[in-house]
Amino acid sequence: MREYDLSNTRWRKSSYSDGDGGNCLEVLDGVTGVVPVRDSKNPTGPALLLPTAAWTVFVAGLKS
Repeated sequence: MREYDLSNTRWRKSSYSDGDGGNCLEVLDGVTGVVPVRDSKNPTGPALLLPTAAWTVFVAGLKS
């Protein structure tokens, strides 16, 4: 299994997150093959590493 160092990266908050600071999802762009996702309320917690294809299907489902 490949390991990723996500400690010094710039996460971006999802445009679908609400504006009051709760229910926020952050993603990390530019990681080959996966899309790291985390809860912005717990930035030192674990990140999910979703395969790029799975992330694409997930986002398409949100849009439809």
